[in-house]
Amino acid sequence: MRINKWVLAALWLLVMVSSLGVVSTTQQSRALTAKLEQAQRVRDELRYEQERLLLERGAWSAYSRIEQVAREELNMRAPAPNERVLVTSGRQ
Repeated sequence: MRINKWVLAALWLLVMVSSLGVVSTTQQSRALTAKLEQAQRVRDELRYEQERLLLERGAWSAYSRIEQVAREELNMRAPAPNERVLVTSGRQ
């Protein structure tokens, strides 16, 4: 009968340790899941920002935009026919 009490106490202790392990593992799993969801939100925000920046870069580098800035801000214009100079190479 005395051995049964020790076995019962040991089994009870093992069940408690196992229970605490399950609780700890569950808490870690929840914390990691929350971190994963946050990282996924950041990833999605960065993807959106990248797409927006790519579109903006395309708009800023469009030929018509470059031509407009050259005319309006830099006061540039296409040369008139009499202002054009033909440069030839020295080879024949």
